[in-house]
Amino acid sequence: MAEVDPVDPNGVRTTAVGTVLWLAAFVMLLPFVGRLKADDHLWWLWTCLAGFGLGLAGWDYCRRRRNRLLESSETSG
Repeated sequence: MAEVDPVDPNGVRTTAVGTVLWLAAFVMLLPFVGRLKADDHLWWLWTCLAGFGLGLAGWDYCRRRRNRLLESSETSG
């Protein structure tokens, strides 16, 4: 059986892409604020903003974790 490496072993790229997608969704919904408010769907906008904010926190966490892992592998090897 062939060994397959994970696409993104540290999660930095995956988290960054997800964060950018949440921001893009927020920006794309901005022109429709009036309609979202009228239809009582304004929470969609805030969900995108929350996803972006949490994505930033997750991206920072993954980046720091990757850097710590790289430092520990350099000192032990």
